[in-house]
Amino acid sequence: MTTISRARRTLGAALVAGAVPGIALAQTDYYNTDAGRPVRIEDAYAIERRGVELQAAPLRLERAKGGVYRWGLEPEIALGVLPRTQLEVGAPLVYVDGGLGTHTTSLAGIDVSVLHNLNVETRLPALGIRGDLLLPAGALGPDRVYSSLTGIATKTFRWARVHANGQYTFGRAATAAAAGARAVEVSRWLAGAAIDRTFPLRSMLVTGEVYARRPLHDGADVEWHAGVGTRYQLTPRWAIDGGVGRRLTGDDPAWSLTAGGAWAFGLPWSAR
Repeated sequence: MTTISRARRTLGAALVAGAVPGIALAQTDYYNTDAGRPVRIEDAYAIERRGVELQAAPLRLERAKGGVYRWGLEPEIALGVLPRTQLEVGAPLVYVDGGLGTHTTSLAGIDVSVLHNLNVETRLPALGIRGDLLLPAGALGPDRVYSSLTGIATKTFRWARVHANGQYTFGRAATAAAAGARAVEVSRWLAGAAIDRTFPLRSMLVTGEVYARRPLHDGADVEWHAGVGTRYQLTPRWAIDGGVGRRLTGDDPAWSLTAGGAWAFGLPWSAR
């Protein structure tokens, strides 16, 4: 290939990237793991500045003791508002089967979070910090505002990536009756780790996790959970995910399934 041919190819690639903002970045969306997509433990990275991610149909199904089902659908939008910083807003909708032919369908709060990636990974892991606010809304939402802080670490090895999360929720504990009346799971604390491996030629990621949490209500015991999941880049902008989880301890061990999709793109204007 001549020098002129190389220059033409490089220029053409640059023009395509400029004409279609966000395509190159969106093609690797399968590599990013968010809380609940497909597992609870997430990585330390935020979406790119001026990036947008629409989580159009993240669905969660949980089967509890006695065959009681709970469905959850939480559409979310994430915005890259600053370098290595994203703002995320979600509105969980929940259907709860109360047994004996009764059920409840309602909004289960409004979740607002900010994630900031503190550093680029070198010999040290990438570190992130996330603040969350769960706001009262709907019949199945919390009875008050809950704030939480999460520390995140991600380390990449040749064979896999390893993530560690630790979360603490502030505020007074709820009574067991009040906790049972809401659909959202609020933890006093949560700690866990996940391992994922990517297959770039297939645009796919496979992950597994284990974590412990203590529910935020009086007399709650520590619960252990485990889960596995996968993410797949369906198109340059669309990534889909699915997972299965199990509550290993407690009076009500339950299975859960998750499935969802996200559309990632960049805003068409540049920073001034």
